[in-house]
This record gives sequence, structure tokens and C-alpha cells, in this order.
Amino acid sequence: MQNKKNNDQEAKDNDLAESVQEDGPVESAEKTIEEELAERCLEMENKYKRALADYQNLVKQTAQEKIETVRYANENLLYQILPVYDNLKISLNHINEDVEQSGWLVGVKHVIRQFKDVLAQLGVEEIDTSGKKFDHSTMEAIDKEITNDKKLNDIIAREVKSGYRLKDKVIAPAKVVVYEYKEKTEE
Repeated sequence: MQNKKNNDQEAKDNDLAESVQEDGPVESAEKTIEEELAERCLEMENKYKRALADYQNLVKQTAQEKIETVRYANENLLYQILPVYDNLKISLNHINEDVEQSGWLVGVKHVIRQFKDVLAQLGVEEIDTSGKKFDHSTMEAIDKEITNDKKLNDIIAREVKSGYRLKDKVIAPAKVVVYEYKEKTEE
């Protein structure tokens, strides 16, 4: 009988041990599920933040591309229009004195003024070369003029064709003749 009591006690102990062992892993499994859910939640939150940042970057990039598209569309148009403007200005240099006060000349000068105003509204400005030192970033030297005055070396002798800048970008360099210093040699 003692044996039976021991067996019963042993069975109860085993049941209790199994129960404790079962509770342990169940609690552990519950924690694991909670931890896994927390990790997944954090992962999803990070993915959401990344997706939101990507979307915001896309919106900014699209807006910038629209600005660039308009800017370059204007630039292409300017490449075609600026030679016409230059030719109008050049034509004024070849006017006879007897035509100086004619009505059509006044009209041409008015058109040139309007042209200049429209270009200014678009952000186009003429590159100033008169009396300036040669600047390879805004000018193109098409010829040299020899001088014996050392102070004039690399100074613009004359402008052959106007140059233009659209906001911060040179869209047409000024074509210029540059003084080049050479000492006089006595022969």
C-alpha cells in the first residue's frame, strides 16, 4: 500500500511538474508572440515612414522637374529668338544719317526696347563686356588685337556679338575681340 501511495504521490508530482513545464512554455510562447507582434508593428511603422519619405521626395522631385522643364523650354525658345534680337540691334549700326529720324526707325527702336523688357522679365540679361577683363566663363575670344599698352592686355577691345545669361547660367557667351600686349620691337 505504501507503494501505491508513493506511486500516487509520484504521479501527482509528475502531473504538477508537467503542469509547471506546460505553463512555462505557454507563457514563453505568449511573450514570443507579443514580442513578434511588437517587432512586426515596429517594422511596419518603419516601412510606412520610409514610404512616406519616398513619397515626399517624389513630390519634391516632380515639382523640381516641372520647374526645370519650363526653364529649359524657355531656354530653347531663347536660343531661337536671341539671334533675331541681335540682328535687330546690329541693324541699327548700319543706318544712314538721312534715315535717322524716320518713323520706321523709331518703330524698330521701340521693338528692340520691348524685346529687351520681355527678356528681362524672363530672367535674361546681357553680359556686359565693355572695358572688362576677358572672362572665359562668359566670353568667347574670336580674335586678338595687338596693343603696346601693357594695361590693356586681356581687356575686351570690342564686342562682336552680345552674350546672354539666363538667371545663373550662360546661354550664349559674348563673342569678343581681346587686346593682346606685345612690346614694340624696333626694326
